[in-house]
Amino acid sequence: MTPDRFRRLGHALIDRIADYREQLPTLPVRAPTRPGDVLSALPPSPPEAPDDPESLLADLDRIVLPATTHWQHPSFFGWFPANSDLSAVLGDLASSGLGVIGLSWVAGPALTEVEQVVVDWARQLIGLSAAWSGVIQDTASTATLVALLCARERATGLAFGQGAPRTAVYASSHAHSSVRKAALLAGMAFREVAVDDRWRLDPADLEARITADLAQGVVPAAVVATTGTTTTTSLDPLAEVAEVARRHGAWFHVDAAMAGTAALLPECRWMLDGVEQADSLVWNAHKWLGATFDCSLYLVRDTEHLTRVMSTSPSYLRTAVDDRVANLRDWGIPLGRRFRALKLWFLL
Repeated sequence: MTPDRFRRLGHALIDRIADYREQLPTLPVRAPTRPGDVLSALPPSPPEAPDDPESLLADLDRIVLPATTHWQHPSFFGWFPANSDLSAVLGDLASSGLGVIGLSWVAGPALTEVEQVVVDWARQLIGLSAAWSGVIQDTASTATLVALLCARERATGLAFGQGAPRTAVYASSHAHSSVRKAALLAGMAFREVAVDDRWRLDPADLEARITADLAQGVVPAAVVATTGTTTTTSLDPLAEVAEVARRHGAWFHVDAAMAGTAALLPECRWMLDGVEQADSLVWNAHKWLGATFDCSLYLVRDTEHLTRVMSTSPSYLRTAVDDRVANLRDWGIPLGRRFRALKLWFLL
């Protein structure tokens, strides 16, 4: 597609998106679609010749929109809030248009440094101290997996799979399902901790479960507390949980994916009381804040440990400036990364 044709079709697509947002209140929130309706509307084989781009926009109206559950609808209350402000949509478009893949600082200097800046802005906005640094992950599920991998490696002295002891992670029965999945992927046992009458993680039961594991030779590697559970929006007592985790040398991860954005309001920062004792934190800018999915902020206090666990440095990725810059591939699991920071920059 030539730039001129892209310009013409892009204008038409933006008009469609703007019209869609304006008419959202008149649409049903949930798609009146049966399983298989979209499958039957699409050809079973790839086209032998390119489609006319105008026909693709028509198919968007004819096939996709009628089968869309409208997450941006003012009456959408399913799963979790995922508001996507149009300013962030423009940032996402800019990211796709630039087509940058940030596998190193050299591969994307602006990608790297804009991300460093906007994540630090986010840190300041929710009142975290300057001891924290962070990066944008795709989702809280990925951030939690990274946290548990860091916890496992600290607990085993970077010797996982080399005769290291068994490890366990502890979270409440109301914790997000991604914690259990991350434990599975990290090769750690998952321990479900009871909740109190306010659906908060019970520190006494946490202590009892850790004590029982220690008696069996299982190392308590990580404790995950939640600020705003998906089921009830309950708030685990971070300071009390942190005390138990610290006493047993466990990594303390705070899942504030749901309610972290509330801390933008000074009067709501009590929700994160005790967070400065944590080792890592995740909160989703693609929920209340209005960033277009996916945009999950992962912050840590020990960046050296994070990069030691996550770093791979084959010869074809090394550059002359590596000792002076952040290579964000070493701050998470993927090698390549999108320019996600633009959507947050445009939003903020």
